[in-house]
Amino acid sequence: MLGEVKAPVIRLMTYFMRHFDHGGSGERWRVITLFGRDREAAKLEGLVDRIHECGDALVIRGVPGIGKSALLAVATARAQAREVTVCGVSGVQSETHLPFAGLHQLLRPMLDAADQLPARQREALLGAFGMAEAGDPAPFLVALAVLNLLGEAAARRPLLIVVDDLQWLDRPTIEVLGFVARRVRSDPIVLLMALRDGHPTSLDDSDVPELRLGGLDPAASEALLDAQSADLSVGMRWRMLSEAAGNPLALVELPLALEAETVTAEAGLLPLTARLERAFAVRLAELPPHTSGLLLVAAANDGIDLADALAGGTMVTGAEMTAETLAPAVDAGLVELHEQALRFRHPLVRSAIYQRAGHTDRLAAHAALAQVHGRDPDRRAWHRAAAIAHRDESVAAELEGVAARARQRGAIPVAVTALRRAAEVSEEPAVGAQRLLTAAELAFELGRGDQAAELLALAEPSILGGLRRARAAWLGEVLEEGRNEGPARILRLVTTAEAVEAAGDRELALNFVRAAAIRCWWTDPGWEQRQRVIALAERLTVGEDDPELLMTLATAGPVERGADVIEGLTKVRGARLDGALTRLLGVAASTVGAFDLVGDFMDASIADLRTHGRLGLLTQALSTQMWRQVFCGDWAGALLVAEEAERLARETAQPRWQSAALGMLALLAGLRGEEARGLALAVEGERALGTVAISSALAILQHARGVIALCAGRHDEAFGHLWRLFEPGDAAHHRIWQQWVISELTEAAVAAGRPEPARRAVAELEQVATQSTSPLLHLGLRHARALLADDADAEALYQAALSADLSSWPTARARLQLAHGMWLRRRRRIQEARVPLRAARDAFDVLGLLAWGEKARQELRAAGEVSDLRVPPAAELLTSQELHIARLAASGLSNREIAQQLYLSHRTVSTHLYRAFPKLGITSRAQLRDALGDTSRD
Repeated sequence: MLGEVKAPVIRLMTYFMRHFDHGGSGERWRVITLFGRDREAAKLEGLVDRIHECGDALVIRGVPGIGKSALLAVATARAQAREVTVCGVSGVQSETHLPFAGLHQLLRPMLDAADQLPARQREALLGAFGMAEAGDPAPFLVALAVLNLLGEAAARRPLLIVVDDLQWLDRPTIEVLGFVARRVRSDPIVLLMALRDGHPTSLDDSDVPELRLGGLDPAASEALLDAQSADLSVGMRWRMLSEAAGNPLALVELPLALEAETVTAEAGLLPLTARLERAFAVRLAELPPHTSGLLLVAAANDGIDLADALAGGTMVTGAEMTAETLAPAVDAGLVELHEQALRFRHPLVRSAIYQRAGHTDRLAAHAALAQVHGRDPDRRAWHRAAAIAHRDESVAAELEGVAARARQRGAIPVAVTALRRAAEVSEEPAVGAQRLLTAAELAFELGRGDQAAELLALAEPSILGGLRRARAAWLGEVLEEGRNEGPARILRLVTTAEAVEAAGDRELALNFVRAAAIRCWWTDPGWEQRQRVIALAERLTVGEDDPELLMTLATAGPVERGADVIEGLTKVRGARLDGALTRLLGVAASTVGAFDLVGDFMDASIADLRTHGRLGLLTQALSTQMWRQVFCGDWAGALLVAEEAERLARETAQPRWQSAALGMLALLAGLRGEEARGLALAVEGERALGTVAISSALAILQHARGVIALCAGRHDEAFGHLWRLFEPGDAAHHRIWQQWVISELTEAAVAAGRPEPARRAVAELEQVATQSTSPLLHLGLRHARALLADDADAEALYQAALSADLSSWPTARARLQLAHGMWLRRRRRIQEARVPLRAARDAFDVLGLLAWGEKARQELRAAGEVSDLRVPPAAELLTSQELHIARLAASGLSNREIAQQLYLSHRTVSTHLYRAFPKLGITSRAQLRDALGDTSRD
């Protein structure tokens, strides 16, 4: 029969069998399922062959029995032939609730090297495994520790990591693997992960490449079926081919089921997976009762240890179980024994055994396993929970203990699952609701808003006590932050805060006040209501320089109380505070337009948040930092920060902040003359935002679109985009953001011949300026006044604007110089015009603002002066990642310190520096600062 099979398939089978010559039913099955997979196998072999040059990651996705495991075996064989170290882990459905169980299995051979990790990473990793106390669980520090541990192992010998049935690994392990997969490109590591269709994981929306396996083509299907069952009738052969739909496992197993007369008309209506389970289950009927009982215990067990299964089987059957009891199951091809491990031939065998058993038998199996795992409180609790069909407060309490330990180890998803199950078996409804509320809060911390909303709905807040009901209301508020109900919602938040304050929970009351203040930032409810928010914040906070108070004053009263905010920020400059609180001060500074103060707080906050692995808050801090860098002229830095913020926002599931970062990247692309890319990024930013109607987020995207059009010379279009920020009732209308774009709006309006709307906007902001000390507002107004003035007043207004202190605002100064030079040239004052135009051109060249630099060159040409082409500095030859790392290295950080900051392996940092040095024309680290020039500025 092999003579009829295509040559590439024979070659692949021969190759495979050469590396698995010991035979055995499991290996024979893997060989058979490899029919028609020569192209996919060659892809995996190629990844292994290139492992010395670059790392890679790949998700292999498909339905059960499609050949995922076989392809992993091919890659393993190739790695062994190439002297590549192979380590792996396989998910087991019953182990999904054991925190970091899969990760521990994967890293066990490498844990001796954990002592070489930085202290915080080592503590986080060992704490996750329950091998040390973890004072402050930090999931991202665990992930970084894993990346470094794998990187060190790969430095000694290239490493292939093989993960099968990833969908059944515990979620903390999956998230760590996703983190690693996005960062292995510079290490000699290949990570292959096989995943079953229909099981959502955190990798679904990631950018890790996928290899999706479909069915075998008709010729390969026929060859495989004929190799298995050559004597099928024509009708039955056609039916097998039709029902199998190219699935290799189905082509092997369904004919065997036919021989046992289990393929019925009813079976033909079942999904393929169910038919395959039934095909496996038929063999159970032929097994002795004790063997069947032992298999059920093994299927219910959350491990592969043979001794545990034998002990549980003995309890269930009342007879002494030994390995010999399993001999009939081994002969039937259902399980395999390897030393002290019991493995099912295929996951569908396990599920077939478990599903076929009666309900009472399954409860008995779990009850026995609860005793077997009596010394492991987590496993004992899960089996106890699976062994009852009624409510039991003692089981609920044990599961609550599981959740507490999981939180301590940083395994928040496991804690959520444990609390949900604890609520289901709680005897008191109010206690169960409290557990669901805690689970919902933890799910929200993970960025799983959909899961948090579901848990909150199950909690039935009406049966909770007063403060717990308020906690539920607070969670509901943050889950619905995209709903913009205006003043009514703000009033409800203030009323709730007052009630919570009266009940004695000051911290929760402050949460409601902060939420109300943020909504005031989104939509102005009027000064009376904003004043009430501010008054409540002043009553609840501990002093004039309390970060919570300054944050509330800035968001609820940025104009009316902006001067107080700036004064308070000036007083607390240099104070040593927690990174989360320092971030609030940076946000307060940015909200009142004092971007020159933002860095004093955000630099410290970002460093602290990086150290503690608080990536959710770090993302938000970076989003504030990038606007400070834009407005204060560090455009190269803004690009780096925006790219990191966008990447982290995706990883931490924060779409609002991802949208803001994409808006910044769109604006930067426009300023570099990359119009098409900028517009595409703006569209992507809207897509990330989804249905969330937050005016500040939409204002960012309109700001970006306006600048893109302005740089492209489409002034009418630019005005249209920017005017939306000034138009009451528009979704992008924002009373503060419009202060920051008044110069761009006026420039577009004047060039488009539409100065009157700009005059009205300037007049309204002049009124605001009488109350506000915002540096950015006054900067923009000075520019706008000069642009709108008649010839008699313009000269004096330009001089006034240029005479102001612009040392912290180099971009604004360059734009003023360009506008002044253009005004002078149009008045035929050619010699005078060349001076500011040259200054603007040179400033834009240094800043890297190519679009505005080209506009300055065009004006100079019109003034009779030809400019040399801009020579890009060497730093612009670097990729964003290379530039980011080079800047940190120039500041004196070591590779390991840079790696900790950027959540990379130190070898990845080394690789980027190795590539950057030749581009910069240098040979040593000491030359970096000079080579980078102004781009190394903080």
